Amino acid sequence: MKLTKTVVFYTFALFPIQFYLSRRKYENKALVRLLFTDAKTTKRTTFNWISKATLWAYLVWSLECIVVVKVGRERLETFQNSSNKRFDEVIYNIIFLSILIPHFLLPIASWRHGSQVAIFKNMWTHYQLKYLKITGTPIVFPNLYSLTWGLCIFSWGLSFAVILSQHYLQDDFELWHSFAYYHIIAMLDGFCSLWYINCNAFGTASKGLATNLHKALEADHPALKLAQYRHLWVDLSHMMQQLGRAYSNMYGIYCMVIFFTTTISLYGALSEILEHGLSYKEMGLFVIVGYCMTLLFIICNEAYHATRKVGHEFQVRLLNVNLGSIDRNTQREVEMFLVAIAKNPPIMNLDGFANINRELFTANISFMSTYLIVLMQFKLTLLRQGARKMLKTIVMAVFNSTTTLADDDEEEEPDVGQ
Repeated sequence: MKLTKTVVFYTFALFPIQFYLSRRKYENKALVRLLFTDAKTTKRTTFNWISKATLWAYLVWSLECIVVVKVGRERLETFQNSSNKRFDEVIYNIIFLSILIPHFLLPIASWRHGSQVAIFKNMWTHYQLKYLKITGTPIVFPNLYSLTWGLCIFSWGLSFAVILSQHYLQDDFELWHSFAYYHIIAMLDGFCSLWYINCNAFGTASKGLATNLHKALEADHPALKLAQYRHLWVDLSHMMQQLGRAYSNMYGIYCMVIFFTTTISLYGALSEILEHGLSYKEMGLFVIVGYCMTLLFIICNEAYHATRKVGHEFQVRLLNVNLGSIDRNTQREVEMFLVAIAKNPPIMNLDGFANINRELFTANISFMSTYLIVLMQFKLTLLRQGARKMLKTIVMAVFNSTTTLADDDEEEEPDVGQ
């Protein structure tokens, strides 16, 4: 099956995620039918650069480029023709130009990894079939269909709310400019929702596997079953690693854009508050900061919970097994299971660039604080230099006025003598 409605649609935020996993509502039934009818399927998720869905993506992206380029050029020309070339004004214009960057990075960050995404989808399909054959029960993802549709609608609604707030809070943010940003913000929301669903899917699969594991341990001679569950767990860990490889560039650039935009927006807001006080403009920048930090927190927090559920919590369950109540072969399988968890840590790594977890979120805050301090020091230096120039101007003006008055008095003295 072509990789339609997975790589293409959600990357453009055109119904970004409901096509990605909504079909999983029916996968369990399909897997049951395949298992008990002993049928074989050759359908696989594949990626093709000239498929109908990909050609449709080229068309949509090209049409969006027209609006994005036009708005970007106008904002750039307005800044170049403006007489106000203060450093703060430069920073302010960079903020809204940086938000346009993800649109142009999309082909580089997402499209060229389409084959890796297809591998990840096939791994899920094969895993569910294998899980059903070994445990006898399918993996049930509760409320997945309604969740994906709900997140899709929420992504677009949040996009309109964030961009329209900038239109009303920023003086130079024209309404027609907002059409260049709606799909970009919705795309970022869709990526975050996609990550949320994947992480929850891993947690659900791990919970089901742990439940079946306990049932197997309560049966007689569970060594063989435990070995099969160990293979299932290793496959689940490999899928988590494949998720990072498949979306490494996309989420890597995603995190960098969030980091850059958040830092610049926070500096712009604090700088304007120091110089002019709090106004609607600063409130708009704080909206951007809150939005970006929320996305980054959700991505890091969900990855942390998925890693913990599949790794640490599963390991704790095995460590709590009473080895004295089971036979020697089962004890050996438990030990091998623990070794497998240690050797195959279920981490979400962006192809070696970074691990996605809560540490990444705190590290970003630390880096942002460092850069923000440097920028604020630069701002305070500019303010001190401005204050010195103003003080010097006032002193010179007072000195000149005093000298002028003294000269006038000297010129009036001869008249008084006469």
